[in-house]
Amino acid sequence: MIYLDYQATTPLAPEAFQAMLPWLQDNFANPHSAHPAGRAAKAAVEAARDQVAALMPTGGTLVFTSGATEALNWAIKGTTGDIVTIATEHAAVLDTVEAEARRGRKITVLPVGSDGLVEFAAAREAIRPGVGLVAAMLVNNEIGTIQPVEQLARLAHEAGARFLCDAVQGYGRELIPDNCDLVAISAHKIHGPKGIGALWVRDGVALEPLLHGGGQEKPGRSGTLSPALCAGFGAAAKLAKQRFGADHAHAEQLFRAGLARMASMGWTLNGSQEERYHGNLNLRREGLDVARLMSDLRDIAFSAGSACASGSGRPSHVLGAIGLTDAQARSSVRIGFGRYTTEEELMAALDRIDAVARAQKVAA
Repeated sequence: MIYLDYQATTPLAPEAFQAMLPWLQDNFANPHSAHPAGRAAKAAVEAARDQVAALMPTGGTLVFTSGATEALNWAIKGTTGDIVTIATEHAAVLDTVEAEARRGRKITVLPVGSDGLVEFAAAREAIRPGVGLVAAMLVNNEIGTIQPVEQLARLAHEAGARFLCDAVQGYGRELIPDNCDLVAISAHKIHGPKGIGALWVRDGVALEPLLHGGGQEKPGRSGTLSPALCAGFGAAAKLAKQRFGADHAHAEQLFRAGLARMASMGWTLNGSQEERYHGNLNLRREGLDVARLMSDLRDIAFSAGSACASGSGRPSHVLGAIGLTDAQARSSVRIGFGRYTTEEELMAALDRIDAVARAQKVAA
């Protein structure tokens, strides 16, 4: 199989797998226990915490969570005041914000342009005193657009608000601005294991607990940590830091080659071409039946949109926000690639996707 769904999840790095093994086999102690085996497990957790934090801003605490969804829920529900966010955010943000609206918090959802970038005039108007939290995604999970997070954080601070960055798709791939207050990340987007993420909390930022219990993680997250998952996350983060430049250059080369090939065959890129993470090609072709396309190409893993919303039957809210019709959104595919993708297999897959799409039109 040719795997081209890197925004949904990434292949587990061999280094991360090896780092996890000892803590899955013989070293099984609870890292919150006081005996020597527990202290050894705790040391592994703390070493992993340092590795993951090495790609974050300074002056904060990294708290392990079950994943980015928990981290985002905690960051949003743990704050107070009005909330400003963006129409193209992940469901973990938009649905949580909607839940907070039912609890009485005022919500403003900012529009984006056809390139997927936030309309800054609307942001300036909305981010005013009284707003408690501004939440924005660094790299969009569907179209790869990179939002001006640093400028949005500056607006938030000028209004006295905190700034939450959903850096799930950007962590280890793009630099995270130093002026964020809260940053949510996930291990399995950087070749680490599923089931673990983290919330980075700037010093001085107070959050109400989301999970109550033993309070194992400061500042206020309860639950027993898995040393194996932490170790895998740490190894993946260490590798991402070491390979930051090489991975970035590789993704950009694949993007340029892939876009040139598909544009020459009549496909249209969704979202900004330049202000985006280049490990993503979101493309559309008029009249394409994406469900049929995926069925006909079962040896190529790609997506019709967000994996988190697959099976809902609804067209992408992200593509709708940038002005696409339902028909255009349903005629779009997401191709995701990265460290372990070769140019040869990407080109071969794109040629087959195009050939099957053309055959659809002929048959119609």
